[in-house]
Amino acid sequence: MLSARARGPAVRPKGNHSSLEEYNVNHRCCLLLSLIAACVLSFPAANAAHHEEASANAPSIQRYPLPNDNPFPIALAVETPPGTTLIHHSGLVPAPADPSAERGSRAFWGDTKTQAMSVFSRMEQSLTALGLGFGDVIKMTVFLVGDDEKGGRMDFGGFMEAYTQYFGTEAQPNLPARSAVQVAGLAGDGMLVEIEVILARPLATDD
Repeated sequence: MLSARARGPAVRPKGNHSSLEEYNVNHRCCLLLSLIAACVLSFPAANAAHHEEASANAPSIQRYPLPNDNPFPIALAVETPPGTTLIHHSGLVPAPADPSAERGSRAFWGDTKTQAMSVFSRMEQSLTALGLGFGDVIKMTVFLVGDDEKGGRMDFGGFMEAYTQYFGTEAQPNLPARSAVQVAGLAGDGMLVEIEVILARPLATDD
């Protein structure tokens, strides 16, 4: 913006004292409006630059590995930065492995691995509908019912065979903090697996 000096000396109108005062008032108003216009025009660019810098410096989710280089595929803890949107997803149970089999039977639901694979498949569909994925899971709680064929103990190995197809892979390396507990039973007879998760929605970034 050119200063009053750069524009050259102002030419004052000839006339009486009231005309001179009116000229001075109008001149000052023009200068003030020019200054306001310059500020308004420069604000969007400055605001955009500040937003860009804030996005670039935004802290990310921190996943802490297990100590002593333990390769077990879970995180010791997951830390989310301020402002992160958390999604608490309800527990999911499996779909029948063979709907034509006797309801509640092992053939109807399948073993622990089969049920876990079904739960993860259903979860993938649900997360996709929410605009999320397995890489956004920060906490997982797994409920496993004891398997009669395992002497009444939960089939943790069978569950892990399913879990490791979705977590800790080359395609999806993000690991959640996780708990796995054995429970007496679930909502449906013969169900062996229920999984619930908490997710962190990725922070929006400007392309």
